[in-house]
Amino acid sequence: MINPVELAGFVLSLAMVYCNIKEIHWGWPLAILSSLLYGTVFWNSQLYGEACLQIMFVLTAAWGWQQWLRGSASAPIGTDAEVSPAPFAKAKLCVSGLQASERRVAFIATLLAWPSLSFFLHRYTDSDVAVWDGLVTALSLLGQYLLGRKKIETWWVWMLVNVLTVGLMIEKSLWLTAVLYGIFAVLSYIGLQAWRRHEH
Repeated sequence: MINPVELAGFVLSLAMVYCNIKEIHWGWPLAILSSLLYGTVFWNSQLYGEACLQIMFVLTAAWGWQQWLRGSASAPIGTDAEVSPAPFAKAKLCVSGLQASERRVAFIATLLAWPSLSFFLHRYTDSDVAVWDGLVTALSLLGQYLLGRKKIETWWVWMLVNVLTVGLMIEKSLWLTAVLYGIFAVLSYIGLQAWRRHEH
């Protein structure tokens, strides 16, 4: 029998990814709602890393929403910035790639976060998939940060997260969510191709 909370999270999550691909900022409030729903589903399935991750998703979604609405830097009138009576206006946050140094920092941060999260889950919860859950959690935090900054590498990270999560959901018999993350994996590739056309 399908859990109605899981079903609602499923629908909202698909709508969220569609908005992300199209660079529609309403994907962020959808992310908040779906994260709250999936937080309940994962907690009840002893996926504590995933459940706590949903709280982080709520916080980072609020931040990401602000980033997409606010822009990233000041730019003179006559560039891509919106018309404003002030001499400078906020530049639109555009799709871009990470610099080599930024990639190194992201890689090291994830390598440090994975064992730390796994240890916490193993030591302080009754999780039976602590290492797996810790890896998905660490990568998801990275993916969410990159999404908030409109870095194209976010889609590579989400492809990996989604494939790993399919296996994790099957392990926990969350079949509808396993299907969702399988769809997410395909949508991540579509998102990558869509953002490549807009990359600066």
